[in-house]
Amino acid sequence: MRLLLVEDDDHVAAALSAILAKHGFAVTHARGGEEALQAVLPTAQGERPSFGVILLDLGLPDQDGYQVFGRIRKLTTTPVIMVTARGDVRSRIHGLNLGADDYVVKPYDPGELLARIHAVSRRNGPAEETPGGGGAPADGTLLRLGPLIIELPTRRVSVHDESVPLTRKEFDLLALLAQRPGVVFRREQIISEVWRTNWEGTGRTLEVHVASLRSKLRMPALIETVRGVGYRLVAPAA
Repeated sequence: MRLLLVEDDDHVAAALSAILAKHGFAVTHARGGEEALQAVLPTAQGERPSFGVILLDLGLPDQDGYQVFGRIRKLTTTPVIMVTARGDVRSRIHGLNLGADDYVVKPYDPGELLARIHAVSRRNGPAEETPGGGGAPADGTLLRLGPLIIELPTRRVSVHDESVPLTRKEFDLLALLAQRPGVVFRREQIISEVWRTNWEGTGRTLEVHVASLRSKLRMPALIETVRGVGYRLVAPAA
């Protein structure tokens, strides 16, 4: 797997690159935000870099790490793991709510980092996908719930034929609930299936994502809170 490591400290980058290489990763090192953005841009021949995962340190010297993430996400849907010394819950929630696939706090155990890399790569698959990519969904992969349409292969969502841009986690959460409308999903189950973790801080992140979906879709009654249990999707009328 090719991996893009965005880290301004050469000593940290060299040590981490050596560990990753021992586990079969081909590492491209970017020392700042601008280098990282150049690394994910298509080549002059129009070819897109095939990174499996991007490790993004938020403490970059040239740009704010969160802003770099936002610009990267406009160019590619490659899974991004934020790596930072900011360990407070608010920073983690902010990073995940922006659409990061995972968030690792320094200092971290290399084994844990490797496990998280493999986890996000497994659940996102090997294919590189351009945001807003075209293509019609295959049979059985389009969910129609009243005015809400969810195209699973292209990860497109529309309401009343108007496209609604969602973050990766927002889409995963919506797709999970929409495939079984009316069924109550326990909070622990949602966190396990969408975030692939039982991390205690994810509970608040789930609430943020539910609120964001209700707002973006302009359908506040779409996702119902089942107090003390979890959430369920209430299919809207056509």
